[in-house]
Amino acid sequence: MMARDSKTRNIAVCLTALGDSMSEFGLYFTLGKEHILDYANGYDHILFVVALCALYIGRDWKKVLILVTAFTIGHSITLALSTLRIVNVNPELIEFLIPLTIFITAVSNLFKDENSIGSGAIQMNYFYALGFGLIHGLGFSNYLRSILGRDKSIFTQLLAFNLGLEFGQLVIVLLFMSVCFILVDLFGVDRRDWKMVISSAVAGIALILMKDHAYWLE
Repeated sequence: MMARDSKTRNIAVCLTALGDSMSEFGLYFTLGKEHILDYANGYDHILFVVALCALYIGRDWKKVLILVTAFTIGHSITLALSTLRIVNVNPELIEFLIPLTIFITAVSNLFKDENSIGSGAIQMNYFYALGFGLIHGLGFSNYLRSILGRDKSIFTQLLAFNLGLEFGQLVIVLLFMSVCFILVDLFGVDRRDWKMVISSAVAGIALILMKDHAYWLE
């Protein structure tokens, strides 16, 4: 009887630990999701995703998926390295570089032919997503480190936060591509006009952000 009670207690302890782990995972997943969907304070990341997707319409969903994957790979690498303090970059520099990546991506859209989306030139967007994703990962890590404090065991938190970011990112892509489908495919808005308006607006906002984060002028 005592052995059975001991086994029961061990199972209860394991279930409690599992519950705590899942609760913590859910907490950091939510933090990651809310961080990228925070249009009031984190709209710079939203702008970058929009700039990446501005060339594409609904039927290009496979290419958009490649873009999202490339961005994911990029920012996941530096998010992990920076959060673990293997890489350390001046946060003020990162805050300037993030809008710079948005500006470069948006302006480059203006000179691309959206109707030849399968050509080699368009593939540069994949490199933008991967390379600039590295910079955005450093920006994400600043936020994550601020909420982790001195916690030494951060694998679960890091994984959950990153998955939350990806979920939020997919929400942004889905919303943007849905609006694009309605306006371009259903209402007949010219695809080039759509690209030019979206990219120009994003580039303009990015310029303002670059000015606001030019820390060497302060």
